[in-house]
Amino acid sequence: MTEQPIHFVNKTDALYQDMFEWDVNAGGEKIVAKRQPGRFRRLKWFSMSVWLIYFLMPYMRWDGKQAILFDIPNRQFSFFSINIFPQDIWMLSLLLLFFAILLAAVTSIAGRVFCGYFCFQTVWTDIYTLIETWLEGNSPQKQKKFHDAPWSFSKLSRVVSKHFLWLLIAVLTGFTFSAWFTDVYGLWRDVLTLEAHTAVWLIMAVFTTFTYVFAGFMREQVCFWLCPYARLQGVMYDQNTVVPAYDADRGEPRGRLNKSKPDADKGDCIDCNLCVAVCPTGVDIRKGQQEGCITCGLCIDACDSVMDKIDRPRGLIRYASHAELVEGETPQPIYKRPRVVIYSLILLTALAGVAYGFTTLSSAELTVSKIRKPQFVMLSNGDIQNRYQVKLLNKENDAIEVQYRIAGLEGAVLEGAKPSYSVAAGEVLPLNILVKSSSDGVSPGSNTFEFIAEVHEGDGTQEILRQKAIFSAPSQP
Repeated sequence: MTEQPIHFVNKTDALYQDMFEWDVNAGGEKIVAKRQPGRFRRLKWFSMSVWLIYFLMPYMRWDGKQAILFDIPNRQFSFFSINIFPQDIWMLSLLLLFFAILLAAVTSIAGRVFCGYFCFQTVWTDIYTLIETWLEGNSPQKQKKFHDAPWSFSKLSRVVSKHFLWLLIAVLTGFTFSAWFTDVYGLWRDVLTLEAHTAVWLIMAVFTTFTYVFAGFMREQVCFWLCPYARLQGVMYDQNTVVPAYDADRGEPRGRLNKSKPDADKGDCIDCNLCVAVCPTGVDIRKGQQEGCITCGLCIDACDSVMDKIDRPRGLIRYASHAELVEGETPQPIYKRPRVVIYSLILLTALAGVAYGFTTLSSAELTVSKIRKPQFVMLSNGDIQNRYQVKLLNKENDAIEVQYRIAGLEGAVLEGAKPSYSVAAGEVLPLNILVKSSSDGVSPGSNTFEFIAEVHEGDGTQEILRQKAIFSAPSQP
């Protein structure tokens, strides 16, 4: 008797069966996505317009200077009238934490919407493909026909125009990145006269090359194989994450629409493949959530347009969670999802920290360091003397006047300090100051007191800065 093979039919087998149907484009097929109008396409254009800030903000002036400037040589960041120095780097750390957790929170709620709507790779690729479809055709068939056609003046001019526009966008991307670190108008002058710093040429070359190659040729392959965020965001999903999804219960079994012979047993999906044609990564959303899905929702626009034409309700492909589609559960409120609640608390804490930092920024920063060798000096008249290094950083855009005094040591005086000092904008004033006190005015050992700096700005504003210090006296025998 011949032994029959045993087939195990279980959830694991079904899982592997589904895996066989998945197709990840490894670069062998060029994706030419159809540009389908709709609400999510409009939302995509709106979100992409945020990147205009990147290109236009360096030209904005404030008090005669560039409004936002990362001035690395002078180690300061100008944000309109506020100057941020390395001493305030903790605010930048909190800001980076805020955006990192914001990415995690949004991903856990609505999937990879950052990839679909805001990611620079997605945005630049969308612009590059728009130019390509204008000049060479808006479908794989039209582009193949264009490339297979014999060379002519029209074809050559279209190809040259495409690559010229691609390179122009890439060069402007690199130039604009440099403009955030130096005055943009001076940068234009230096670049046009070929007198720009070597670092500028290097930045422009790197950004031009990678923008041109990534957005022009690699496109969705960057998302598949190079971008770490694409994989990180995939593990942030849960059963309640809302993503573009195909309602298989309503759509299957799919089949071509025949109005003369309607089939009541068929689902709403007419297998038109328009949802695949509009996908910028070539994903078939009907096969379930996949690595290539960037949650842009363009497949929803495509499917809704078809449903309108065949008089079926919209929503065959829609934003929905796994719990809603597969398990039939109602969407869980955000406030009942522990992960989202924790993310929100971290976001609020980071944002509160940044807000506190900006609202408590002072016009100057005072630091006091005690010189410990020697700890103190006994003078011939019995007085005790300590030495300190005092530094004051001017964070203003104009010069300030500073006066020093001390408090907390009865009868103590400053030695070697002028009545007033002028500190230029962005400069640090270092001083070695002596503090002298009689032995009767201090306790044996360590005594706490304060250095006080009175800062006078040009507009008459006065600010008091205080810094605690230790005065050392000999211990009792």
